[in-house]
Amino acid sequence: MERFIAWYRASLQVSRARMVPTMTDPRVTAIRRDMAVLGRRHPLFAAVPRPVPVEFLEPGFAGMIHLILGQLVSIEAADAMFRRLRVTLGTVTPEALLAMDDATMRACGFTRMKAEYARGLARAALDGLDFARASAGTADEVVAELTALRGIGRWTAECFLIFCAGHRDVFPAGDLALRLGWHELRGGSEPPSERALRAIAEEWAPRRSAAAHLIWHAYLRRRGRR
Repeated sequence: MERFIAWYRASLQVSRARMVPTMTDPRVTAIRRDMAVLGRRHPLFAAVPRPVPVEFLEPGFAGMIHLILGQLVSIEAADAMFRRLRVTLGTVTPEALLAMDDATMRACGFTRMKAEYARGLARAALDGLDFARASAGTADEVVAELTALRGIGRWTAECFLIFCAGHRDVFPAGDLALRLGWHELRGGSEPPSERALRAIAEEWAPRRSAAAHLIWHAYLRRRGRR
């Protein structure tokens, strides 16, 4: 227990772009309970080293901007870019983002396309996109609403559900780290396709978010990134 507390406190210092909730946060409690169930039912999940960090991004608009920055880059790169953005703006709001010029956005890590996506999201938020209401919907409803926006694909919408809205039964099967991580846990000749992994994940419902956390953790541990 003391080792876990020491690790947990240390993680607060290195994950400043992410929200590291307290161990009594009900979202963390729910995910850890789901991990325990998966570990009892599936030997491959039982073999994943513990403890498994449970982190969240900022809710709503700011979290979505973090995810846009994270498209096709590493976790570490996305976190670094979001930290620069937060230093630049203070609070990441639609109004503040739309006031940024191109050079400032580039300095924060936005490519031309990501800047376009972020500005489109900001305009949608000002036009009435309600992230709190969207977060309360079903996973399919949220994915449909968010993917109607330019630059927001299924991966971004599903990660929003897990890391910003705290949904417990979402699995971003298109995530390369999940595909590779599951392949490394299970073995086999090659990683599963997105379609195949999504079908496999049906077995883990209604705890698919916890399964994703476990596979991501195993993937990162294998590469010395945790």
